[in-house]
Amino acid sequence: MKIICIGRNYAKHARELNNAVPDEPVIFLKPDTALLRNNQPFFVPDFAEDFHYETELVVKINRLGKNIGKQFAHRYYEEIGMGIDFTARDLQLKLKEKGLPWERAKAFDSSAAISKGFLNKNRFKDVQNLKFTLLVNGEERQVGYTGDMLFKVDEIISYVSKFFTLKIGDLIYTGTPAGVGSVKIGDHFEVFLENEKMMDFLIK
Repeated sequence: MKIICIGRNYAKHARELNNAVPDEPVIFLKPDTALLRNNQPFFVPDFAEDFHYETELVVKINRLGKNIGKQFAHRYYEEIGMGIDFTARDLQLKLKEKGLPWERAKAFDSSAAISKGFLNKNRFKDVQNLKFTLLVNGEERQVGYTGDMLFKVDEIISYVSKFFTLKIGDLIYTGTPAGVGSVKIGDHFEVFLENEKMMDFLIK
């Protein structure tokens, strides 16, 4: 099982981190040991000083595929969920400055929180017209609209499958909107997709 992540997929988020808006999807991977399941707490690691949350729509692949045409991509997933890509931001900046890979800042254990459940995409008229929200201690911190994605879900699936064979159970984190910020011990995170609560856990 692979965790495939798309970076800078919302223009405002790219700009808030002083990154160029990409003209093709930015891809990075996380190992399965990065998964944080079942609303378990996120324990802040000690190898960096500033960990950020990034709330994202997650797509679960349901069939084997390679070189998938965009017009067929919708057949390769049935369920969507929510996730948080935890990032050691200060470490990431140091690595980027040296032109080094991001894995230590992005792919560490428990860095990919995933919703306890997934929802059938057919519950919604259009996957590209959904609102998702992160509340921290009851306060709205991030609001995303999937219509704002630079690269839509079907485009992402098609593009990723040029490089990586997609397998049943693979997860695609589709990018985060503007509003990322630092986590603090004691924070209470709640994530909603439309009006459905998908995640509810603590930072420890």
